[in-house]
Amino acid sequence: MREYEDDVRVIRDLLPLPLPQYVVVRIGCSPEVPTEIAADLRQIGVPAGLIGYEYQPLTEAAVLGGIDDSGLVAFGTSGLFGLIAIDVASRRIVHIPTTEPSATNRVNKDLGAFHRCVAATIARFPFYEEDEEDRFDEAADGRPSRAPRHPR
Repeated sequence: MREYEDDVRVIRDLLPLPLPQYVVVRIGCSPEVPTEIAADLRQIGVPAGLIGYEYQPLTEAAVLGGIDDSGLVAFGTSGLFGLIAIDVASRRIVHIPTTEPSATNRVNKDLGAFHRCVAATIARFPFYEEDEEDRFDEAADGRPSRAPRHPR
């Protein structure tokens, strides 16, 4: 048990994260960012964050190379190594899971849809009712839950 005491103290001493809020920020753009993408990022802006550190905006959008001929403009981070970017040709928002931009995952059809998804996710936080915490403990202990199931 002694080996975990430092971990428990560090976790206990961490400041709680503030409740997420949907906020829009304007970010800068490196000179290589295409004019139309830079205009969107300056006028529409990007969400200031999601929940925790799942998505955070960069201070300056930058062009990435190496995916395909269309190019990507990174405007945010996702997790430890991922990036969120705009595909220049299609204007789609994509996720690049690693620091090596060799593959992308589609996120949204455009920057406006990305804003709407972030706002909707934040509006639903927290994702459980206050009285549901006992259900999580029961599930973790392998006991059947006494709480009624939510209809889908």
